[in-house]
Amino acid sequence: MAYATTNPYTGEVLATFPEATDQDVQTALSEAYAAFKKWRDTSFEERARVMTAAGAILRRDVEKYARLGTLEMGKTFEESKKEVILSAEIFEYYAKYSQELLKPEALPVADPAEGKATLVHEPLGIVFAIEPWNFPFYQVVRIIAPQLSAGNAVLLKHASNLPQCAAACDDLMIEAGLPKGLFRNLYAARPHTAMILNDPRVCGVALTGSEGAGTIIAGVAGKALKKATMELGGADAFIVLDDADVEKAAKWAVIGRHWNAGQVCVSAKRIIVADSVYDRFVELYKKGAAELKAGDPMDATTTLAPLCSRAAVEDLQNQVKAAINHGAQVEVIGPEVPNEGAFFRPLLMTGLDGDNEARHWEFFGPVTQLYRAKDEADAIRIANDSPYGLGGAVFTKDEARGARVAAKIRTGMVFINHPLVPKADLPFGGIARSGYGRELIGLGIKEFVNHKLINIVDIDAPF
Repeated sequence: MAYATTNPYTGEVLATFPEATDQDVQTALSEAYAAFKKWRDTSFEERARVMTAAGAILRRDVEKYARLGTLEMGKTFEESKKEVILSAEIFEYYAKYSQELLKPEALPVADPAEGKATLVHEPLGIVFAIEPWNFPFYQVVRIIAPQLSAGNAVLLKHASNLPQCAAACDDLMIEAGLPKGLFRNLYAARPHTAMILNDPRVCGVALTGSEGAGTIIAGVAGKALKKATMELGGADAFIVLDDADVEKAAKWAVIGRHWNAGQVCVSAKRIIVADSVYDRFVELYKKGAAELKAGDPMDATTTLAPLCSRAAVEDLQNQVKAAINHGAQVEVIGPEVPNEGAFFRPLLMTGLDGDNEARHWEFFGPVTQLYRAKDEADAIRIANDSPYGLGGAVFTKDEARGARVAAKIRTGMVFINHPLVPKADLPFGGIARSGYGRELIGLGIKEFVNHKLINIVDIDAPF
């Protein structure tokens, strides 16, 4: 595994970084656990001071961090800036709410003679974070902000194409005043995953990545009897009902599918449109996709970024070819894209009904799966015909109807009348092949803590 910065827009390799040695990993583990033993007894106020400082640094230096994200993974500069601000908001959320989220809870008991029962939430040790490339800072912050606020330590293995972003996360927390050892980036080699998870000082692993990576890491964690959270792939349904505002739904569908060049777990990958508005929606969707502009991601007018690498382009091309072999029909709907760089011209894919197994695939890039639904029940059926269950969206002028449809979609998150977009104060996570566990808000901060029962019982109480 080579850690290297390769500009997706130019293809130029700008820097390479050596993998960590076994001794580097052992040193990181020892220093992290030593720091944890002090940090777990540190006040919430002091932890909040560090989180607040980290958020302030991101806001102050938003352009510096955003340029680095665009350089290494190719997203537009405007999207990179939004990601950095979202990361700042997550730090600020936990600075404000972590103490309240982890306060002891008095438990109701049927008989006072049973005692005075309290549930306390205590940190457990080192959390191992394995993070992907599509959101260089947000993915890291949504783990370290809650886990450091809870009193844990975190070791990071970031994606191999983001070595400079990973190092920048290190620098950020040092500048914010986090004690040495509590958070560290490791350019870990593959064998180090088992080494880290088998260490008794490590309490669990948080992974965001592919379904394949999740299967491997969850297996290693399971053998080590370590807690794991898995945020894996998604093939989110974007349902347009017959009473939707078709013009606005089509506009949001174009954005929801093509932001970050379609490389988003919660992108609007499967668009399901009611029969009565199907033709009009498709006309508008094609028009919107054609108006995207591919180019330099640092240019403010660019709305279609390159994929993260040439390898990602080739993988997506091969996946599309396989879908066609299964009977899918593909139409080019996006604008011309530069010949240089890791660009992929947006495609519209139909013919995915029946036995075409491609309907169950995740296309991680600007390939839209399109389905015509006979009615509301059929739209729900199509939405649930997926091995994934991460997010989704429902468009309708009747909000109550939207909520009823959302309740019938088997997934972790559903937005009504808007594409799903991560927020600092909303939970994130899915079900089925999209993984398990939740990140952000109170659910996220409680994933790697000991929910300990303390019960004060009268010494003369019956057994």
